[in-house]
Amino acid sequence: MLRIHFTGEDLARVRIAADPDPLWEMLHSLKLLRGRDAGVLFGPWVRESLPRVPQSARLLTALVEPAAYSVDFLTPTVGGGLAAQVEALRSTPRQRFAQDLREFARQNPARRLPAWSRELAEGESAMVGRLADAAYAYADAVLGPFWERMRAQVSRDRARRSVTLVEGGWDAVLSTLHPSVRWEYPVLRVECGADFDIHLGGRGLVLQPSHFGRCRPTSLADPALPPVLVYPIEHDVRWATPGVRPAEGRALAALIGPTRATLLSALADGVANTGELARLAGTTAPNASRHITALREAALVSSQRHRNATLHTVTELGLALLEGGNPRVPV
Repeated sequence: MLRIHFTGEDLARVRIAADPDPLWEMLHSLKLLRGRDAGVLFGPWVRESLPRVPQSARLLTALVEPAAYSVDFLTPTVGGGLAAQVEALRSTPRQRFAQDLREFARQNPARRLPAWSRELAEGESAMVGRLADAAYAYADAVLGPFWERMRAQVSRDRARRSVTLVEGGWDAVLSTLHPSVRWEYPVLRVECGADFDIHLGGRGLVLQPSHFGRCRPTSLADPALPPVLVYPIEHDVRWATPGVRPAEGRALAALIGPTRATLLSALADGVANTGELARLAGTTAPNASRHITALREAALVSSQRHRNATLHTVTELGLALLEGGNPRVPV
């Protein structure tokens, strides 16, 4: 069991990441491809993505174990997107490579590390460069074509948790994070294969939604690294194969405009801020703000200030319009 120990200061410094983390998604998607047990949710993605996997991904899969420890250095905690993360991987200290590879061998005794892992453990620059290039090539070729859909799924999860945060605070968010998680201040307990403790000590915690994460939340194994808890989200089962908008949806778009229809539909999944809605609608934040203002003036959306952000939610009238524009099929 993983036990994360909080102080009062840590609770004030909890935050939910706004976007998927490229290298965590790389790690979890590699586990899916290795396990080949994708099911209905990820099956279409696996079938479409397998031909795109570059040959260099073999360097990555050698360090990934679907059901056990995978090396921490593949998922550096740094913002700035894929390019910044790959550069952080390229700049990993030699002792981190050596430490994580020893831990990988210890926890996965049935797996034999390849011969080139010795060069990696010594921080040999050419080998480190090959690994970093492989990570970039995989993320670009395999995750890139689906990235906006992945972001949309993560944004919906974050919006739902924003509702929980507004109504019940961080206690409610942590209590409902995942069925395998139990929150009793000051300890968050996560059922997992390993048994270790992370003492936050005022560092706070990043809750990282994961599109390709499955089963249970996970974290970096070394408690000295920046604290992050990566948790699986719920998905629209059709995320990988989005269909053509139905005629009823087109009628709603014709009535209020396609951007406003998209914003209203996104808000039906929960509270969101202007930036998240802009990403979902594929527009700029100022443009999204203008459309939200129009929806609010029509009593279809309500807005509430929370800390440094304005959160928006759909009203009963807005829901009625959505249901009229895209009626449910009786069962």
